[in-house]
Amino acid sequence: FAESEEAIFAGGCFWCMESDFEKNDGIKEVVSGYIGGSTKNPNYKNYGESGHLEAVQIFYDPSVISYMELLDIFWVKIDPLDKNGQFCDRGHEYSTAIFYLTSQQKKLAENSKNMLDNSGILKKPVETPIKKAGVFYPAEDFHQNYYKKNPLKYKYYRYRCGRDKQLREIWGKKKVLDNSVKISAKYRIPDLRQLEEKLTPLQFDVTQNDATEPPFNNKYWDNKREGIYVDIVSGEPLFSSTDKYKSGTGWPSFTKPIAGASLITKEDKNWFSVRTELRSKYADSHLGHLFNDGPKPGGFRYCINSAALRFVPKNNLEKEGYPNYLNLFEN
Repeated sequence: FAESEEAIFAGGCFWCMESDFEKNDGIKEVVSGYIGGSTKNPNYKNYGESGHLEAVQIFYDPSVISYMELLDIFWVKIDPLDKNGQFCDRGHEYSTAIFYLTSQQKKLAENSKNMLDNSGILKKPVETPIKKAGVFYPAEDFHQNYYKKNPLKYKYYRYRCGRDKQLREIWGKKKVLDNSVKISAKYRIPDLRQLEEKLTPLQFDVTQNDATEPPFNNKYWDNKREGIYVDIVSGEPLFSSTDKYKSGTGWPSFTKPIAGASLITKEDKNWFSVRTELRSKYADSHLGHLFNDGPKPGGFRYCINSAALRFVPKNNLEKEGYPNYLNLFEN
């Protein structure tokens, strides 16, 4: 398909998942099939024996519907708390999973799952795993578009399985009718195509490709205004001007992250040395590096690329949705 992208989800019975996704604008085709097992060319009689799951392969137009929107639809069409099957269909072959095809899909899926876990919508943690996609094997022709070819049998099966009744109990009637969980969260990250449009080439290269901007020739290395610094991709708060200091390195430097920020640290073996890389929690943006040559008492230097940041002045905090940080500047 021209101008189409691919997504793969396992949500129990593939007849139902095919029906649920094909009803949405921007969906070009949905294929029922098998994925995740150890054998090649499985069929309906043996797929479960080798660890395959029933799944759907979705071809969609990203200019009409985004991968994040597909995830929102996926969640509200499954029971993400059930790891042993879905509704009346029991066993591993009917369990749920998100199969990512790119690193960006992985990042978006993890972001969506994390937001759902922290949203308070569900009573327990999400059990749906996120896995790298292997080979997807289309199911037999009999199973393709089953809901169209056998509407009465399909509707009877779906009703007897209790799928829609339980979905309303899990998610509430409104979310089911809206056909989307529509997680309420500030720190959502765009699809790769949207990200390329939103960011400058340097911002994209730094946050997505782990590049480093030049020292003394960047936006915030000498910024002295009061305010906070947020992730350029997601908007998650990262640092405060109250913890910024002049390190002489030519990059924005901070003694610590802002209260509530959860930075991810990773070992970085590039540049012929071992350093500690800093990444943001929600967007997984490359931010910079952590060094232990900072001022006392902490002794840390959070050396950050300006291209990974957006500065929110103190006077704009409430207007831009960060009122909780105004107290940093009261004294």
